[in-house]
Amino acid sequence: MIQVQNLIKVFGTKVAVDDISFSVEKGEVLGFLGPNGAGKSTTMRMVTGYFRPTSGSVSLCGIDMLENPEAAKQRLGYLPENAPLYSDMTVASFLGFCAEMRGLHGAARNKAIDRVLEMCFLDNVRNQSVDTLSKGYRHRTCFAQSIIHDPDVLILDEPTDGLDPNQKHEVRSMIKRMGKDKAIIFSTHILEEVEAACSRAIIIDRGKVVADGTPESLKKLVPGAHSLDEVFRSITKPDTAPAKAA
Repeated sequence: MIQVQNLIKVFGTKVAVDDISFSVEKGEVLGFLGPNGAGKSTTMRMVTGYFRPTSGSVSLCGIDMLENPEAAKQRLGYLPENAPLYSDMTVASFLGFCAEMRGLHGAARNKAIDRVLEMCFLDNVRNQSVDTLSKGYRHRTCFAQSIIHDPDVLILDEPTDGLDPNQKHEVRSMIKRMGKDKAIIFSTHILEEVEAACSRAIIIDRGKVVADGTPESLKKLVPGAHSLDEVFRSITKPDTAPAKAA
């Protein structure tokens, strides 16, 4: 459902993403890992059509993102890092606005709002204004907008950032459930989340894929490693190391 081929992104003299290729099929939750500055968010922004690649291609559900971005984005839900909210709206009115932007109106709109309020544990704040919400509820509201139209593909950039342990558990469980019939890319710095929610993981470093496999198979890449944390530290470089120039 997600096909990424030979993706490259250059900013000035910096190669942020360096010839990345991978695919994610229906029923897969892909953990997307890498140090700060590795190219994770840039890759995800190209997959969502927010950034145009320097070269390479992206297709979602067989639709080319560069040739037919509107149709591709209709199949996509996106939770960006630091997702924006309209603070003067209530939770329900914000989600209603998002539903209408996705082409849902009338009974379909109301049904979609009720569905995501329940899924994201937001029903008790549905009539509360966004500016009065805690950070955790704000983040869940952002998550809810990404699934308001029940997309086939989900791109989630740090979906548990700022949540307490109980909220993180809820979100991980929700991602795992949704991953049964969607293709999901899930970026995180918390490696335990990969084992909790992901069926597969990719590690990128300096814009290149350095590992791709199930959480268990990745542990076998480094002799004697007992955790993904040990593997991660062994095969990636500190972000203070010199970056590659174009």
